Amino acid sequence: MSTILAFCAATVALLLIPGPAVIYILNRSIGDGRKVGLAAVGGLEVGDAIQVLFASLGLSAVLAASATLFNIVKWAGVLYLVYTGIRTLMREPVALDGDQAAVSTKQAFRQGIIVNALNPKTALFFLSIFPQFIDTASDHAQLQSLFLGAIFVVLATLFNGSYSLMASGLRHLLLRGRTLPFIQRYVSGSLFVGLGLLAATAGRAK
Repeated sequence: MSTILAFCAATVALLLIPGPAVIYILNRSIGDGRKVGLAAVGGLEVGDAIQVLFASLGLSAVLAASATLFNIVKWAGVLYLVYTGIRTLMREPVALDGDQAAVSTKQAFRQGIIVNALNPKTALFFLSIFPQFIDTASDHAQLQSLFLGAIFVVLATLFNGSYSLMASGLRHLLLRGRTLPFIQRYVSGSLFVGLGLLAATAGRAK
C-alpha cells in the first residue's frame, strides 16, 4: 500500500507541472470548447495507455536502446506536430460562433493519441519511473507495471479533464471579441509547431 501511495504522490506531483499535454489541452479547450477539449484528453490518455503497455512489455526498453527506432518514432511525431501547426496557421479561422469549433472531436481525439503515443519522452518517463516502484525481480513485475500504469492513466484523466473544464470556461469570455479566432489560428498553430520542435530535442536515455 505504501508503494502505491508513493507512486500516486509522484504522479500527482508530475501532473501539477504543465507539460506538452497540458499545453495541448488548454489549446484545444480554449480554442474549440469543452467537447473538443475533453476529446483531446481522451486521446492523450489512450496514448498514455499505449505507452504503459509498451513499457510493461519491454518495448520501451527496446526503443530506448535502439537509436534508429528511437529516431523513427521521434521524427514521426515531430513531423506530424509541425505539419498540423503549419496547416492550422494557413487555415482561415471559423466564424465567430460559440458552438463552432476549428476541429472536430474525432480530430482532437486522434491528435491527442499521437501527441502522447509518438512522444519518446513519454516512453522514457515510464521506463524510468516503473523500476522505482516495482520489484523487477518478481514474476509479477509486468502485472505490477500494468497496475501502476492504470493508476497513472486514471489520475491523468482526472487532472487533465479538470484542466480542460476550467480552460473551456474561458471560451465564452473570449467569444466577446476577436480573441478566439486569433487563438484558433495563430496561437494553436504556433503551439503545435512549438510542441514539434520540443519533441525534436528528445534524446535517448544514456
